[in-house]
Amino acid sequence: MSGLLVGDVFANAARAVPDRVAVVVGQRTLTFGELDAAANRVARALGADGVRPRDRAVVLATTSLELVPVFAAAAKLGAVFAPANPSLPTAEAVDMVKAARPRLVVTADERPDIAGAVDAPVITIDELMARAAREPAAAHHAAGFGELDPHVVFFTSGSTGRSKGAVISHRVNYLRTHPGALLEPRGAMVCPYPLFHMGAWTIALQQWQARDRTVFVERADAALVVDAVERHRATRLNCVPAVWYRILDLVGGQPARELSSVRFADTGTSATPVELLTGIKAAFPNAGVRVFYGSTEAGSVATLEDADVTRKPGSCGVPAPGAELRLGEDGELCVRGPHLFDGYFDDPDATAAAIVDGWYHTGDLADMDDEGYLTIVGRVRDVVRTGGETVSPAEVEAVLLGHPAVEDVAVVGLPDPEFGETVCAVVVVAPGAVPPDVAELRGHCASRLARFKQPRQVALVDAIPRTAATGQVQRRLLVERLSSAAPPAR
Repeated sequence: MSGLLVGDVFANAARAVPDRVAVVVGQRTLTFGELDAAANRVARALGADGVRPRDRAVVLATTSLELVPVFAAAAKLGAVFAPANPSLPTAEAVDMVKAARPRLVVTADERPDIAGAVDAPVITIDELMARAAREPAAAHHAAGFGELDPHVVFFTSGSTGRSKGAVISHRVNYLRTHPGALLEPRGAMVCPYPLFHMGAWTIALQQWQARDRTVFVERADAALVVDAVERHRATRLNCVPAVWYRILDLVGGQPARELSSVRFADTGTSATPVELLTGIKAAFPNAGVRVFYGSTEAGSVATLEDADVTRKPGSCGVPAPGAELRLGEDGELCVRGPHLFDGYFDDPDATAAAIVDGWYHTGDLADMDDEGYLTIVGRVRDVVRTGGETVSPAEVEAVLLGHPAVEDVAVVGLPDPEFGETVCAVVVVAPGAVPPDVAELRGHCASRLARFKQPRQVALVDAIPRTAATGQVQRRLLVERLSSAAPPAR
């Protein structure tokens, strides 16, 4: 073994601060010493099951304390940790597991639907931990892998296309999460992301490299998050905008909560209105508010610092340390640097399309102002092409969200014999509001959007379908639903 290895993070912390709490889930905790010992046992149990360096171990499980030693054990063994959403429909879960070609599948509960369909042993976490309990806790020293070998495969959960497995090496994950890259306050961090999502492990690994505590909440429930902040005097909190809205609704309707410990309140992954950011600042008066932009494939790409939140509304900030950015001729943002993923597992065609001459093509349309601040204006694959013009859904959505009758909105392109596609606004009506029609929404947009960008159709829905972990709009699903239903109102 050599170089920057994620397994060493746990061994080094256990030697330096064995009695310091590393992980909290609910009322249960693990110190760094306990976590390292548990990981050593699990690594031996995995090895006894035939798992070797570079083998994939797919994990289908919800957030639990037991999942953390499994993550650490895979790193120590040189195996590849591949978490997946346990709530996926069986067919999709089976396809994902098969695509990973795992040596072992670990599940939270008995999954005969998975076991009967994949060519790999399937065991529960409880079974794995029972086997591990019989193994020694002494340091586990595996051989045959190095820092350039894969550490994790994260299945992307974007808004379009089938999920792909993004491969990230030990070196890249170590560098992405090294605390020296950010000037952070020390202390507990509350993590509301599920443990099948890259965001959870990125937050946690950064905390563990700094030998600090990560508090996982079992679901992104506002009450659970706020209670965890109060109980652990958390100094950092990172949530997607949808969760922040729920937190602000909660704390705004209750007696004052003790949130003064929070020094940084962070968000990202989707468009972040300045009104939300100012609301966070009001609810967390001692916190700086930041917007992070990045991806599973690229790591951290840009950061908007607290001082620029109102000065640069809608921006996601300046390039992150180590990230080199350029805009293609079509406005697509491309990134290169030491934090890029290695490629998509077992998919050379997708890798070659995504990484060209060392530049990762993000699929995001972006602008950069004369001060170097980046703004994401849409998705290359999400654009609506209507009558020879190109429309960014994000741009239209930002305007429509300013209408008082619009609680939530997604803009998609529906097939149209005349225009190729027509701009359709899929609207969730605000409580108590009169549903807006096309004329009203076009009037609202008239002063801010060109006519070809204004919606020509409106569909009213109870909720916008979004990905579970990141809250991204599932546009393809919306188009399928609307295309198979009665025509939306014109």
